[in-house]
Amino acid sequence: MKLHANAALSLKKRRALVQRVVKEGWSLAEAALAAEVSDPTARKWVSRFQAEGETGLHDRSSAANCVHNRTPEDRVQVICALRRLRMTGSEIAEALGMPETTVSGVLTRCGLGRLGRLGLEKPQRYERSRPGELLHIDVKKLGRIERGAGHRVTGRRHYTPRLGPRNARKGTTGWEFVHVCVDDATRFAYVEVLADEKASTAVGFLRRAVRFYRRHGVRVERVLTDNGSPYVSTVHAIACRALGIKHLRTRPRRPQTNGKAERFIRTMLGGWAYGAIYRSSAERTAALEGWLWRYNYRRKHGALGRRPPAARLAELNNALGSYS
Repeated sequence: MKLHANAALSLKKRRALVQRVVKEGWSLAEAALAAEVSDPTARKWVSRFQAEGETGLHDRSSAANCVHNRTPEDRVQVICALRRLRMTGSEIAEALGMPETTVSGVLTRCGLGRLGRLGLEKPQRYERSRPGELLHIDVKKLGRIERGAGHRVTGRRHYTPRLGPRNARKGTTGWEFVHVCVDDATRFAYVEVLADEKASTAVGFLRRAVRFYRRHGVRVERVLTDNGSPYVSTVHAIACRALGIKHLRTRPRRPQTNGKAERFIRTMLGGWAYGAIYRSSAERTAALEGWLWRYNYRRKHGALGRRPPAARLAELNNALGSYS
């Protein structure tokens, strides 16, 4: 029988080996032969068992107990401090006289591998406790798809002859506007594809969204939008007041505040808008309802414990006594 000096024994086989030697009186050679390992391997496991008991039979980490060339902690702090001054890894390595690979490894281990804002600032995350407490609203512009053209139409412009070509205004013929609404607590979403993003259009979308959530047992309390022209208009302010909704707006140049709507739009673009080949805009719009149903009722959401938004909505509604 061929013996393997470095054969990998399972924990069960290690226990059997030491059981034969320690309790049943087998010799090391006999136990090693039965386990199909060499005598030194059998001796190693028996010695570990006698010294450490059952713990000695478990695998140990192959990492060294002491690394002599590990970067000192004070040098790590200096590297991190220079990184927060927006220095690149190569600049830090040159300033400290260190290899770039070492600096890169330290930055990655400390969570500063990327120089962008998100790598340097700890994100402030929040989540509302009940459905309807806050709705995130946003608009995404999509290029129209001409039937038979096989491509999106985005560059059309029309001119007002009376004003001349210098005062040309960009038209909306080649665009569609996807208005989205996402509940902060449940991520339950409502979407419409509309012709423009005028204030009257945004108000109509808001009213239909409120009715949609009301049908699902949700009373809308607040909405959060950016500072786009539809949302800073008097018409939109009057509509919010009539609906009994408090309107909140993000800080200028701070889209992260409306991050849940922004993230939903990314998911929507990948799963619906650009997730298939459509022959026309009408065909793409018709596919939206099915995709949105899957998002709300079937797709597992990472921020909701791998549950779909509808499951979270039912849970919170039941907790609030909306259902019997």
